[in-house]
Amino acid sequence: MTTDQTIVFSIIICAMTMFVWGRFRYDLVAIAALMAAVLSGVVPADEAYMGFGHPAVITVAAVLIISRALQNSGLVEYLVQFLAPARRSTASQVAAGGVLVALLSTIMNNVGALALMLPVGLRNAIKSGRSPSLVLMPLSFASLLGGLVTLIGTPPNIVISSFREESSGTPFSMFDFTPVGLTLAVVGLVYLTTAGWRLLPERIPAVDQNERLVHVATYSIETNIPADSPLVGKQVRELEGMCDQEVSILAIIRNGNRHLGPRAIERLRSGDIVILQGDPSVIQPLADGIRLGPLGHQIEKDQEIKSEDVTIVEVVLMPHSPIDGKSMRGVRLHDRYGINLLAVSRQGRPATARLKNTTFKTGDVLLLQGEARTMDQTLETLGCLPLADRGLTPQKPGSRMLLPVAIFAAAIAAAAVGWVTVPIAFTCAVVLLIATSTVSLSEAYDSIEWPIILLLAGLIPLGEALQHTGGTDLIAQLLLDSTSGSPMWLILALLLAVSMWLSDLVHNTPTAILVAPLAISIAEELNSNPDAFLMAVAVGAASPYLTPIGHQSNTLVMAPGGYTFADYGRLGLPLQVLILLFGVPAIMIFWPLT
Repeated sequence: MTTDQTIVFSIIICAMTMFVWGRFRYDLVAIAALMAAVLSGVVPADEAYMGFGHPAVITVAAVLIISRALQNSGLVEYLVQFLAPARRSTASQVAAGGVLVALLSTIMNNVGALALMLPVGLRNAIKSGRSPSLVLMPLSFASLLGGLVTLIGTPPNIVISSFREESSGTPFSMFDFTPVGLTLAVVGLVYLTTAGWRLLPERIPAVDQNERLVHVATYSIETNIPADSPLVGKQVRELEGMCDQEVSILAIIRNGNRHLGPRAIERLRSGDIVILQGDPSVIQPLADGIRLGPLGHQIEKDQEIKSEDVTIVEVVLMPHSPIDGKSMRGVRLHDRYGINLLAVSRQGRPATARLKNTTFKTGDVLLLQGEARTMDQTLETLGCLPLADRGLTPQKPGSRMLLPVAIFAAAIAAAAVGWVTVPIAFTCAVVLLIATSTVSLSEAYDSIEWPIILLLAGLIPLGEALQHTGGTDLIAQLLLDSTSGSPMWLILALLLAVSMWLSDLVHNTPTAILVAPLAISIAEELNSNPDAFLMAVAVGAASPYLTPIGHQSNTLVMAPGGYTFADYGRLGLPLQVLILLFGVPAIMIFWPLT
């Protein structure tokens, strides 16, 4: 092993370890790994930023913007209206939701497709009196299955296509993934609909449609401001500060009028009745110090803390939210956004830490109170997805819907017939979508998942270094020596399995970037068709079903479904076995090994 190979392997092993550990976000890890490779000399300085202009990066960014345009068009609402009749049984709900989210995932980002369907699936389950845990994980897995079908369905397919272009001069086309991907998607959906959902436990008991997954009732207490209280004249933020941000003022009742979600600068007056939310053990010292009147009854329902002007919403924290990894005190929700945090649920259970110390994580379910007129905009800023039923109503296709669909279809057709490459076709589509005001320029920038862009841009040069230093050839030779005499299909299956299980531990995109060069080297050593081995990596990297950390879709349903880490294996392991059993023959049929 040469010095350069040792350096590259060391950097990759450290990066993979950091990915699995999860202490630092993956985009930071990728950029740090890139800088280490540049400083050590295995990646030339003038090639350090080649990843930002790589076709795979441009394509991923364009797909994200197009996904946003399709959301704005109303196409999804038009499709979702057909789900209502599917509530009558669990199997029919899983089937209808799974097929729709899989179809959307063929042309949209996986997380975007799931985010559109998650509130619908959750509320349909609750309205039907069944546990959300029976339907949400199948919905997540269906979004991943749909991504297998087309080039733009999932980032690993785009990455694999770029490696094929570098090795053979021709990338995979839009529908080259369809024969294998569609086969596996059908097999997976049949499994999820028939036997899969039966393997899941009812982690959250079925609840009435008017109830929530997290509650505020036992934490809301009514009291008043005495005339001689030192709190008279103090601002709301000052009272909350006395409790170290562990108590929120949900409402002030003054002269018979309720002021819900008061602003942080609102001043307290003598005789005010206030409704406080927080741990009673934190509120009690305020009363003991004669700053508050006697603590009254606990509020059993939230009717007293919401109105037409102030609302309470239940939301799930989306990937790449600006508050992910921060605490309530660090975010200053009330001061900055006028939002009160009422409760936090994680994996279906209340957070064990005090609210001020709770660090937000992707997939957390939050109960928030704030002004109704600004709530939607605030939730978008915070990166939170409302879990309420969106009240979709049937609508007829119009120009608002048909124009973006026509532009997208034209881009796909242009790329499919070879007029232009996929990155060029989709970039032109983005320009047209912005020019026709289907998506605004600010929405276009906001829709790009910049951590994914940085991840790709950081790891692509590292993958190139692995090839150029001969590292992939070395690993390929070791693998072939250890499987000497084995049939070629077994090596193909081993590569698919390694890619699949590696993606369970780290993000699917790093898996594709690092294993694709290995697939090409193995194919060359075997004098075999590299397309078959690249397709195996594409399928494996896009199939992380054993853990909630393998893909953001899996993370997103964890709290609303009340899942534990082990629940993913219960449903996902049989699915991965099916993908191996059906995937290897499908690849060999549609992409012969010789």
